[in-house]
Amino acid sequence: MNIKNIVNRDLVNLTNCESEPIHIPGSIQPHGFMLGVNRQTYLIDYCSENSAVYIELTPQAILGKPLSEIFPMQEAEDFRAYAAAESIDSAQPFVFSFNEVPYNTTVHKSNETLVLEFEPFPDGTINLPNLYNQTRTFVSIMEKTTYLPELCQEIANETRVITGYDRVMVYKFDSEFNGDVIAESKREDLDSFAGQKYPHTDIPAQARELYIRNPLRMIADINYTPVPILTLDDTSEKTNKSLDLSLSILRSVSPIHVEYLKNMGVGATLTISLLKNQKLWGLIACHHYSAKILPHYTRLSALLQGHFLTSQISVREVAEEFEVTQKVDKSLTEMLSNLHENNLFFEEYHSSDALLKLANATGTAIFYNNKLYKNGITPADEQLTPLFHFLADHYKSQGLVTHRLIDQYPDAGPISQQAAGIVYHALPGSADGIIWMRQEKVENINWAGNPDKAVLANEDGLRLSPRKSFELWKEVVKDNSAPWRKSELHAASGFSYALQKHINYRVIQTQEDANRALNEELKTANQELANLNWISTHDLKEPLRKIQIFASKVLDREDPDLSLQVKDSVGRMRVAAEKMQNLIEDILAYSKAGNSEKVFEDVDLNVVLGNVLHELNENIEERNASIQAQQLPTLKAIPFQIHQLFLNLISNAIKFTDGDKNPDISIHLSVVKGSDINDIISPQKEFYSIAFADQGIGFEKEYEHRIFDVFQRLHPAHKYPGTGIGLAICKKIAENHKGFITAQSELGKGSVFTLFLPVTR
Repeated sequence: MNIKNIVNRDLVNLTNCESEPIHIPGSIQPHGFMLGVNRQTYLIDYCSENSAVYIELTPQAILGKPLSEIFPMQEAEDFRAYAAAESIDSAQPFVFSFNEVPYNTTVHKSNETLVLEFEPFPDGTINLPNLYNQTRTFVSIMEKTTYLPELCQEIANETRVITGYDRVMVYKFDSEFNGDVIAESKREDLDSFAGQKYPHTDIPAQARELYIRNPLRMIADINYTPVPILTLDDTSEKTNKSLDLSLSILRSVSPIHVEYLKNMGVGATLTISLLKNQKLWGLIACHHYSAKILPHYTRLSALLQGHFLTSQISVREVAEEFEVTQKVDKSLTEMLSNLHENNLFFEEYHSSDALLKLANATGTAIFYNNKLYKNGITPADEQLTPLFHFLADHYKSQGLVTHRLIDQYPDAGPISQQAAGIVYHALPGSADGIIWMRQEKVENINWAGNPDKAVLANEDGLRLSPRKSFELWKEVVKDNSAPWRKSELHAASGFSYALQKHINYRVIQTQEDANRALNEELKTANQELANLNWISTHDLKEPLRKIQIFASKVLDREDPDLSLQVKDSVGRMRVAAEKMQNLIEDILAYSKAGNSEKVFEDVDLNVVLGNVLHELNENIEERNASIQAQQLPTLKAIPFQIHQLFLNLISNAIKFTDGDKNPDISIHLSVVKGSDINDIISPQKEFYSIAFADQGIGFEKEYEHRIFDVFQRLHPAHKYPGTGIGLAICKKIAENHKGFITAQSELGKGSVFTLFLPVTR
């Protein structure tokens, strides 16, 4: 029978340290022995080389055999039932015995293998932890501690009492997985590690991953010699066999880690994972300065301390955040109140302490309308203005939060003392914005040895090497501020949003004030126009009537002294006065169309048409005009204006027909949608289309839009008298009814004027 070991002999160096397969070392620590049993056949596939030390059987005598040939038959059968459970409870290890020596046997599944780890306890005593006392002690600790650092210190003290290790530390990771010792309990003669920082290279990524999967790891003796794991050499297998020991308690550790601990002078360790939201938050690290084997149940008590602390991490951090949030919200409420109640916020409240406190900032600056409003400790104006322009160019849409501005802003060096970290939000305007600032927090980091010494050069190149010295090594970190909390960022964001609304309101209010002043000017102008209109329609009409009367009297007299030339001049004067009076009447009608009170009534357009035809009866008979009309609707309208509109359109159709031709006018009705008409605002709205078609003289297409302008005349006044205001009045009336009017014509063939009025139901 050929046997081989599965020891992983890969060389660990700087290029592969982060991928060192520490979960498959192929060896274990010697304070116990290991068997690997196939889950299907229950034959032993793996055996640690030291089996004979404990059960007097060599691996050659064990491998390939069933458990029942190694241990008593009844124990082997009982183990099958134990291992067949859906989950194996590590708190209740199975007990095997050999030559009347009992072994605590922790069991876990590794792919298709059941891994059995045997630890002897010759006296057979099972020292169960006193869970009641341990839990009661923890509850007491929770009641007397308020903040997380205090709780960590108490847990460190209690864990040292339970385990008896020389030093117990609570170790917290930062965002880059450098570790801070935030609590420590130790022998009085030992130097303190409290407050020291350990670089992330001390615990590589794959080791951190194992801490998540397996929350407890023990090294009983740093000076141990690894025990190889053996297996049968199956020549039919093309790949080397390995055994995943991620969940093993006996797993051998990385030689780099062993060297690291030896350099520290440590003899034994116990490490307990602290998780938050299924991520590694920190560790409880126990050091002993000689070999130390911690019994299984004592290990469980220590692990329970880790569970206790893990259960409180989020709770305590949330409680601390809540305290900050309460203070921040109080300041935010005060500032929002000032913002909502005062139009002159920038001028009167930009220097309020509450503006600083809502984000726990040391300074604020608002850039608005090319003016700076500063509060607290801030850089000079000539330094802040370029910063606002830079932020507007690069972070206008998403804003910026940083505790190290120099990484984003190349020119931040000179202002780091006042603004090492900032929270920036843009405001309406090209470079407008608001910045909360924090002063530089120069940090003296106490490293446990120079972290740069983790990488050493040798004949093979660079190698990851544990530091030889752990003497205090100080590093000064500049250009950083304290990090921003979530509650502070939420408050800053909320206030920035409210400030944007405030600015928009100020802009609207300013525009309203300008519009109000403009309206007053328009009212004054309209009043003046009304006065002019009164003068035009009353004061001017009276002299014109007198001119017409006097001219008529002169012309009607048969005075032989009056020459024909005088009579011709007086006649011309009377005609001019009549034209002037007609023009004034039309101007008055146009003015009324735009300014009269708009009282809408239900109007039957058939009645309106009948009244208009009655009014034009003499013209119709004189010209022998033909007018055909379809049935028209009833709608909401201003009666006299609709009458005026129909009157103008029909009288124009009669007037602008050659004298030798009888006017032929037709009025057609249809209902159309706005989407069927060009240049319409409401595409889904329905309109009555009332088309007035004639066969008159028409006009050229280029005048189809201009014809509705005031005083627009297309034909000689001596042939077609008028003032050129009638169609302008029609357009104004159509607009008063939220409609419009169009014209289509062909010179010499006639015109169609189409009136569009909204359908009212």
